[in-house]
Amino acid sequence: MKDSVIHKSIRKHGLHLGIVPQWAVARNSSTELDVDHDLDALPEVGRHLTVTELAEHVDDLAGRLWAAGVRPDEYVAIHKSANFDIWVIATAASRIGAVPVLLSPALDGATVGALLGRLDRPHLLSDASKLDAMADVPLRELAEQLITVDGNPSGAVTLGELAGSPRVRPVLREPDEPAMITHTSGTTGIPKLIVHTPRSMGTRLRPQWWLLSLLRKRETVAINVPYVHSRTFAAMSLVLLKAMPALLMNEPDPEEAAELFVEHRPGLIEALPNTLMAWEKLTEDPRRPFASIRYFSSTFDAIHPRTISHILDSSKRFAPLFFQIYGQSEVGPAVGRPYFRGHAHRANGRCVGWTMPGCAKVRVVSRNGERPSRDNPGYIEVAWPGLAKTYLGEQERYDTNRYGAWWRTGDIGYRTKFGCLHMFDREIDMIHGVRSTLEVEDLVLHRMDELGELVVVRGSNSEPIPVLCTNDDQPLDRDRWYAAVADLPQLAEPVQIPEAELPRTATLKVQRVELSRRLQERTQGAPDV
Repeated sequence: MKDSVIHKSIRKHGLHLGIVPQWAVARNSSTELDVDHDLDALPEVGRHLTVTELAEHVDDLAGRLWAAGVRPDEYVAIHKSANFDIWVIATAASRIGAVPVLLSPALDGATVGALLGRLDRPHLLSDASKLDAMADVPLRELAEQLITVDGNPSGAVTLGELAGSPRVRPVLREPDEPAMITHTSGTTGIPKLIVHTPRSMGTRLRPQWWLLSLLRKRETVAINVPYVHSRTFAAMSLVLLKAMPALLMNEPDPEEAAELFVEHRPGLIEALPNTLMAWEKLTEDPRRPFASIRYFSSTFDAIHPRTISHILDSSKRFAPLFFQIYGQSEVGPAVGRPYFRGHAHRANGRCVGWTMPGCAKVRVVSRNGERPSRDNPGYIEVAWPGLAKTYLGEQERYDTNRYGAWWRTGDIGYRTKFGCLHMFDREIDMIHGVRSTLEVEDLVLHRMDELGELVVVRGSNSEPIPVLCTNDDQPLDRDRWYAAVADLPQLAEPVQIPEAELPRTATLKVQRVELSRRLQERTQGAPDV
């Protein structure tokens, strides 16, 4: 199957997850996939398979879900331990016309219960450990049925007992019907359920389809993104449809990641910004785990130029490229920019990129009637067919961010005369007297390599408090700190905490609102939570 045929079908009908594996077989049946862990739902499969085998497993699980009673248009909420089988199961549900709902393994039981309530009695697919963690949640009232990948709780159906079920013909959704549901990071409360359609998912492939086309030969693509994230489904679709071998990683620590990169020598890595920050220490590893990588790609969240510079310097490839894409789950990739070795350390991290041909439109709208500028940033808005359809069960909440064709992202910034979009902060994170907390963080992290993380949040008197974590939680050198922030007098005294105590979302973003709350409680003498 040629690129042109795939492009034409996706443009006309959208991206249908359930048939992506069979398209991949038609493209190149021998394309190989390696997984760094065993699959809970398919323990006999092992860690190496071809796309032909992958397509067979998706078709098999689709038949099992149908035998369990799942039908087109029904929701299948997937909440289980982190594992690549989440992608396989979601794709199988999509293949029979159901709507997979991806609920992060990091969510607590109460939050999962609240989200199940919005789904109006979905099928719930889980595992023994997650069901134990939800012992206090009335799952029998919230879910139509329980389907498990292991164990055999009373009244539940296990996928294992359905092995050998008859296969079912694929059922395709209409281009603008709900086809997959993910959720926001929940940095400010209960996550919102984001409804994606075949059209919106297909549209979002455009920017990185181009990036993969830069690879002149078939090289392994390493993917380390949470399996419940919409970006994983885009990345998997891209590598499968481009017939690129893939290495699928399940939250490895830096040492494990280094071993995988040395063994598989990928040519491209797709990972979250905070994952790359955690891997930054690998740039000093004598095994040179990043040596084979020509292209690095990171999406959605802010990433610091220091991290980009160190990673690019550790590649042994000619002219390595780091491609950053700015966006969010509701809009997909909005703008992008490349970083090159030798220049990344001097880059302005607040310049998140330019609009890409044939992709999203971006504008900045004034907050006060005056033209948006560096000193008067405005609201960043995005428009294109890649926008999510709605928030399930919260249409009014969705509508408050929709201005005709435009989606207000909640981020604040401006555009330069050359068209580069600069993103300063989330509006909710802005602090009086600080133009951009992210800008401050970029600057100080560049000056102090011993810092593993730095987050500037609002204190009890609205003062900007720098919360920092050092590499290996070593004591902070106060003299170096004061020298590094001498030109930032607005900053309050720093607070050092162990990196493990930073509240994070499922995509490893620091929960700034929660961190600020904890600091304010500590300041006011309340017990720390």
